[in-house]
Amino acid sequence: MLNFLPASLLGLIAFVLLLLNCLFWVPILLALAVVKLLLPFTAARLRLDPLLVGIAERWIAFNSCWMALTQTAEWDVEGIAGLDRRGWYLVNCNHQSWADILVLQHLLTRRVPLLKFFLKQQLVWVPIMGLAWWALDFPFMRRHSEEAIKAHPELRGKDQEATRRACEKFSLIPTSVVNFCEGTRFTSAKHQRQRSPYRHLLKPKAGGIALALNVMGDKFRAILDVTIVYPGGAPDFWDFLCGRMRCVRVRVRTLPVPRHLATGDYASDPEIREAFQQWLRQIWQAKDEQIDHLLDLPAAGS
Repeated sequence: MLNFLPASLLGLIAFVLLLLNCLFWVPILLALAVVKLLLPFTAARLRLDPLLVGIAERWIAFNSCWMALTQTAEWDVEGIAGLDRRGWYLVNCNHQSWADILVLQHLLTRRVPLLKFFLKQQLVWVPIMGLAWWALDFPFMRRHSEEAIKAHPELRGKDQEATRRACEKFSLIPTSVVNFCEGTRFTSAKHQRQRSPYRHLLKPKAGGIALALNVMGDKFRAILDVTIVYPGGAPDFWDFLCGRMRCVRVRVRTLPVPRHLATGDYASDPEIREAFQQWLRQIWQAKDEQIDHLLDLPAAGS
């Protein structure tokens, strides 16, 4: 453990290890991705996709190694036993920080199939990582605002088609599709602007999860409802690298797939849309209450 070092030096070491890890694995990912691009056949994908997944899992495993070297955080985790990496999952999680992604990867990699996130379109330009996400078939979404969709209704169809194409790719080999229903990271300013009815969450958006279930509902074994809480406050990325995350509490609930909703037409059927939103609001209310409970838990050793 390197926690005896000054936080800024610890952050620099963690960043260098993270960068070296990326520089080692990303070129290998890209080489295989180019081969896959040149051989756009299902048979080729079935051989190449597991290789890409294996590389990504090794990449994540090394991230876990440098986290163990530089982090002293208390990890309080429940609900990850008994998961199956051979089955498809839809992962639904609250979102507070970039650290959420590293926490999810650290806890769920090799317990479930590789996590694949829906990303904002502009993230494709992130140096190194944008290419890696492209190579791994992470879907890049434009996420048009409701105001833009109202002015140009055809944009909603484009978002849905992009999601549908991504989910069809995921159906070839076991995959865990991650959806942050809030659509953005939680902040107090966003919470107030939305007038969110939840104490610790932004309002959930049902469109993405509804379409994923519509396309892949027959594949998903279950929904993993993940709640992440940072009792000392959500760390930003630099704070995380510097080892300033003192405690993280994670609870995973395995929920059944709502088959009656998954087969409905969320975009065109108002009754299905209302039922889906009500189902998600119930999950979000339970998550909000769970966050209250997790924040009230005493610290380890107290």
